Amino acid sequence: MLCVGQQYTIMAIKVYKGNSSSYSDVICNISGDKIYKGNSSSYSDVLFNIRGDKVYDKNSSSYSDVVVNLSNNKVYKGNSSSYSDVVMNINGGKIYKGNSSSYSDVLANISGNKIGKGNSTSYSDVEFRIDGDVTLIEFIAIWWAVKYRY
Repeated sequence: MLCVGQQYTIMAIKVYKGNSSSYSDVICNISGDKIYKGNSSSYSDVLFNIRGDKVYDKNSSSYSDVVVNLSNNKVYKGNSSSYSDVVMNINGGKIYKGNSSSYSDVLANISGNKIGKGNSTSYSDVEFRIDGDVTLIEFIAIWWAVKYRY
């Protein structure tokens, strides 16, 4: 329940390089339905906008600006739902290339809040760490920010 006069602070969920928790190692952050560069919360630093099961470029919500969309744990290019446009799929805590479920096509593994390279679970192979709980579509937007915008 919202009470008049009370102030509420919405905390951003931060994404750090490797196992770091240093302010200087923040890659991006998610606040509301937006992914921002680094520690920013500026409109001009929005990398992605999340609406439903779609990730849009910057602040857009235009059909033509859909970067990826999610359906049945598969991530598709743009607005596509074609088998040939599956970019990756997430299954059993692993991210696989395209429609594959082959050990050799593991792009990353998800272990708690840490995302490791390929099949590795080594401390030194953690690519990034998320400091809070996110939905699958939020995770995909973070993945896209880390992999393709950072």
